[in-house]
Amino acid sequence: MPRNRKRNRLKEHDYSQGGYYFITICIEGRENIFGIIENSDCILNKYGDIVKNVLVELPKRYSYVEIDYYVIMPDHIHTVIIIDPSESKKQKTKSLSEIIGAFKTMSSKQIHIKGLKNFKWQRSFYDRAIRNEKELFLIF
Repeated sequence: MPRNRKRNRLKEHDYSQGGYYFITICIEGRENIFGIIENSDCILNKYGDIVKNVLVELPKRYSYVEIDYYVIMPDHIHTVIIIDPSESKKQKTKSLSEIIGAFKTMSSKQIHIKGLKNFKWQRSFYDRAIRNEKELFLIF
């Protein structure tokens, strides 16, 4: 029998119509895979570097996406993603879930190639639609 999962997205919100979103994505099992904490800094390893590179390259793949800020921790990432459909340049604007899905797929494939065959992202992700500038500045 399928498990009833809590719906993470707001029912009334169209996640392809633009906005600022605070996102948290965790590794399945919350294993420390992307690096280590040293003197309050996360020192990324080759897997953390893959995640960073795939994340910062998203705007090249999706012209309407901007990565405003990000932090990569050993077992999860936080980022602020901006979706601006007016920048779509003939592309159909994908929803936030589709963009995160693409990020997870691309980063997982590269991590598998680099030798971590059992790597998996946790299912879904946490998001918060940022409602105003004050809220944006309070996030980080």
